[in-house]
Amino acid sequence: MAARSVPAPPRVLALPLLALSLSLSLPGPPPAGAEALGALAPRWGWRNVSCPACRLLFGALDLALQLEPNVARVGRVASRLCRDLRLARPEVCRQAVQLFQRDVVSAWARSVLRPGEACGLLLGPRCGTWDIFGDWNVTLPAGPKPPPRPPAPPPPGAPVARLLFLTDLHWDRRYAPGSEVACPDPLCCRGAPRAGGGGGGAGLWGDYGKCDLPLRTIESLLEQLPGAAGGGFAAAYWTGDIPAHDVWQQSRGDQLLALRTVTALLRRRLGALPVFPAVGNHEATPVNAFPPPYVRGNQSAAWLYDAMAQAWRDWLPPEALRTLRAGGFYTAPVWPGLRLVSLNMNFCSQANFWLLINSTDPAGQLQWLVGVLEAAERAGDKVHIIGHIPPAHCLRSWSWNYYRIVSRFESTIAAQFFGHTHVDEFEMFYDEETLSRPVSVAFVAPSVTTYINLNPGYRVYEVDGAYPGSSHAVLDHETFILNLTEANAPGATPVWRRLYGAREAYGLPAAFPADWDRLLRRFQDDERLFQRFWFLRHKGRPPREPCREPCKAAALCALRTGRSADPDLCRPLRPALPFPRVREIWRRQRLC
Repeated sequence: MAARSVPAPPRVLALPLLALSLSLSLPGPPPAGAEALGALAPRWGWRNVSCPACRLLFGALDLALQLEPNVARVGRVASRLCRDLRLARPEVCRQAVQLFQRDVVSAWARSVLRPGEACGLLLGPRCGTWDIFGDWNVTLPAGPKPPPRPPAPPPPGAPVARLLFLTDLHWDRRYAPGSEVACPDPLCCRGAPRAGGGGGGAGLWGDYGKCDLPLRTIESLLEQLPGAAGGGFAAAYWTGDIPAHDVWQQSRGDQLLALRTVTALLRRRLGALPVFPAVGNHEATPVNAFPPPYVRGNQSAAWLYDAMAQAWRDWLPPEALRTLRAGGFYTAPVWPGLRLVSLNMNFCSQANFWLLINSTDPAGQLQWLVGVLEAAERAGDKVHIIGHIPPAHCLRSWSWNYYRIVSRFESTIAAQFFGHTHVDEFEMFYDEETLSRPVSVAFVAPSVTTYINLNPGYRVYEVDGAYPGSSHAVLDHETFILNLTEANAPGATPVWRRLYGAREAYGLPAAFPADWDRLLRRFQDDERLFQRFWFLRHKGRPPREPCREPCKAAALCALRTGRSADPDLCRPLRPALPFPRVREIWRRQRLC
């Protein structure tokens, strides 16, 4: 269903949207999905406003902006709100608003939201209704779905391939050893040495807190990979988020410097190893701002996609570079019988304010994906899908359409790989008819960065190798970490070590979808096994607060949820918890 067309609303509605953009970008767990704007209520105090007062407020603001309808006025009001509500220091508020205001107002002015819907959006159905993100459907092949063929263990002696997986590097070029770890800003461990000196500041290799990484830490990871210069790997998958979390002060020049610096480092350290990147949400500035291709001119994303195509031209074939330039996604062969699809998951992002214009299959990416999978199915090829944001974190209609696609092409999609959450988890996909037969797993790998309070980490996947009849499925995976307490000790050097292997740690006979489904069910009754998962989920440094029954219910629900906003997926689980409560816990636990 196409998004409805309505007259452009006044710029008054840019105020709550600009507030939302800052809320999503500055520290603290972001609101989720279509609840995002409504979730401003507790953070911005909307719940203290009555419905008549809300209507009066928006009417007055509407009149004021009609008298002086410009971006600067919106920016001044938003900056004052940011300061008064203490979202950040005044200087951070000023810089963030200055960075966001032009794009946010432009997107909002073209959006489908009418002024009369604003109070319903902010205060809930008691004060009105709104439906920015309507339902829509991609078109699947008209013919019958081939009979499912679950993966089987490879025959004895069959080749196995190892894939290096890197995500969320978040290089901070202003990282400063000795600086303040617990600062009031959205990102710390940068700037002047800690007041008073005497130790206790940021460590040489990174630190626990709201901190990203110096380049030396990323370089040490690449130096210590199993198999020098990438010799032990068949390929590398790299799913984005290159720049740091200083989202209030980033320029396009900053983002391009990060892209080129880290790309050059990977090329130098990995040598001839094939590398397949994906676009993260932090590559743009403002953060999360990925306009669909119909937005042209200086506000388009061409500045970023063109730079990526230039930086990655030695890794990708010409056709992949063409679609990368057009929309930030592509497909490319990995080896005979295996094709890779790199999705631009920003087109499903709950934080991408450009989707307020029209969220119906932005850039036609999902329909394009159907075509790629259909061609692979006809050719008898398998497909690996990589992307940054996991599918269950997406807008509802995008997420449900993606779930349909995975279900339809379950025998073609051999594996899915994502990042973004900074923790180590997975998302299950089931058949649409019963929601009980496991058909796929989206593996979500831990971040290289420490943000927030984590050890640096990376993932290695072992997959069925290149031979006729290969499933190309994941057979096992290993996670490696750098223990910062040890690395930052006086006289120490950084040592990246293997934290665990999945099959060994969880007692899995294999690593196919049915095995992860059985593990999820074992977590319900085996508390020791679940607590092991919780420890490994956080790269060996779990939160101080233990994960008891409500937390566990939310964690298990997340593992069983491959599409957003679907309480049916969690109903078979124990312990039971109302879905609104589950979502509240998810939002509180998110690190990025």
